[in-house]
Amino acid sequence: MDNKVLATVEGREITEQDIQQLLQSLGPQQAMQFNSEEGKKRLLEELINQELFYLDAKDKNMDEEAEFKLEMERAKSSLLKQYAMRSLLSGADASEEEVTEYYNENKESFKEGQQAKAKHILVESKEEAEKALSEIKEGLSFEEAAKKYSTCPSKEKGGDLGYFTKGRMVPEFEEKAFDMEVGEISEPVKTQFGYHIIKLEDKKEEKQLLLDEVRDQIKQQLIGMKQNKIYIDKTNELKNKYSVDKK
Repeated sequence: MDNKVLATVEGREITEQDIQQLLQSLGPQQAMQFNSEEGKKRLLEELINQELFYLDAKDKNMDEEAEFKLEMERAKSSLLKQYAMRSLLSGADASEEEVTEYYNENKESFKEGQQAKAKHILVESKEEAEKALSEIKEGLSFEEAAKKYSTCPSKEKGGDLGYFTKGRMVPEFEEKAFDMEVGEISEPVKTQFGYHIIKLEDKKEEKQLLLDEVRDQIKQQLIGMKQNKIYIDKTNELKNKYSVDKK
């Protein structure tokens, strides 16, 4: 990583790495606001300001104040706890043999459910639905009808909802969509949102996922399980070593 010095405050260097670390410490939304040349300039100014406060605090011997020392102890305690737990759990791993064995013993858990790909037109009344359906039967494309009549935001994409599995849509919509043939356009279907006209674009049957498709997922799952056991075993050991008095 480029560690170019961007500013110096009383001999203390502020580098490109400092900017990157500050960006990473921000939440995703905030980071997006500052991840530009102008944003990074603002972050540099903030880091300069922080250094100035640091120098001023040192000049005033604020690091010798009792309240600061108490805060330092709290921060040190918190960091040490986190460091100790990371050190304990960092050694957990899962071998290829363990991953393969887990997959073979739990294949039923690694299936991709039946999927449907559909477009729809959503309107408030059955009359509106029938009017839109009538125009489609007379030659208006489904996509144009969606843009013309639908109240769903998907209208901008011709009503396209993409692929979805069972359990993602309201029951009436889902039951109809999965019962249709590819290319078929439904009669109006009533749900709590209004009346839908559905066009089924594609259908994928349930399939068994291959080991290569879920290897990383299984490995992380096994590591998580091992870390949980390590954590519980260690806490039980420490409870026997140190006194714990619950009030």
